[in-house]
Amino acid sequence: MNIKRIGTVAAIAIAGAVVLSSCAANEDAGSTASSSSSSSSGTDYSKLSGTLTGSGSSAQQTAEATWAAGIQNVASGLTVNYTPDGSGAGRQNFISGAADFAGSDAALKDAELAGTFALCAADSKAIDIPVYISPIAIAYKVDGVKDLTLDAKAIAGIFSGKVTKWNDPEITALNKGAKLPDANITVVHRSDDSGTTQNFSEYVSANAGDVWTEAPSQTYPYQIGDSAKGTPGVASAMAGASNAITYIDDSGAGTLDKAKLMVGGKATKISAEGAAKVVADSDAVAGREANDLAINIDRKDSAEGAWPLVLVSYAIACQEYKDAEKGALVKGYLDYVVSKDAQAAAAKEAKSAALSDDLTEKAAKAVASIK
Repeated sequence: MNIKRIGTVAAIAIAGAVVLSSCAANEDAGSTASSSSSSSSGTDYSKLSGTLTGSGSSAQQTAEATWAAGIQNVASGLTVNYTPDGSGAGRQNFISGAADFAGSDAALKDAELAGTFALCAADSKAIDIPVYISPIAIAYKVDGVKDLTLDAKAIAGIFSGKVTKWNDPEITALNKGAKLPDANITVVHRSDDSGTTQNFSEYVSANAGDVWTEAPSQTYPYQIGDSAKGTPGVASAMAGASNAITYIDDSGAGTLDKAKLMVGGKATKISAEGAAKVVADSDAVAGREANDLAINIDRKDSAEGAWPLVLVSYAIACQEYKDAEKGALVKGYLDYVVSKDAQAAAAKEAKSAALSDDLTEKAAKAVASIK
């Protein structure tokens, strides 16, 4: 699967692990959503009535808040509650039946697909549908430093505990003339099972495997630094830290400084366009069902402007639900989420990339297959 270029967005900060509900809709959040009760796919949103429970990605929470608010303009009878528990917890909640759908910055694993899903009909599995694409920032707070460049080797060294000082030669070599302090580096990382950690560790493993010797994982593998739960927890920990660094979804970086990344021999600024380019250059995960759109991200993409430290966040749902009415609600909500109006609305609130025309078409087809 080759995915076309994706557009840009702006940011909003949402703090704390809160429940996001469509009952909290407001005029601003819904102003860019379509006022029509029917979608371009023919879904009549006005007929949707009930409550959906979602759980998972904290990186997705800004977008989920926007979608939950915006759908109220076209489906006032539908309430969507989403808790940003982290990708791993979200998938487990969905698998156990505690959540009607999951948000996850990592697609379902083969082992998870081999198991059973409490809400899915017999002989039916879950599918991964891309709904949110975002660059992961290497965000920092360093005394006297506002312009920092890092490569994969330096990042792997810092986050594995092998590089411990800001004026280490590994860093100074990339930052000629910068006044890097003789200060200890405070690493802040995720404490929970995190899709952001999965994507971060895939990047450093692919590009600096001789330094980052642990296999990519949702669980942070090194016993260093400070840990915090969820994107808001990491942002909060960084706010009170000094000479600190973290990896965080760009939507949660707030006013933190963000390092440039060496890509193809050039210092590259973080951008949604760069993240979109990498996704466009990537292929589908082999061996999945036709409606499962898991993406195998090209972590070594070195094209000009590319940002290979990117996450694709999915909505995970049953291909067929045991409860047909529940399936209809999930199908209706996700039909809205992948629509151009909803993607544009979220794009105004998070530093992510709206789905491209090509990926929108594929995602809409996958959603339409839900029963």
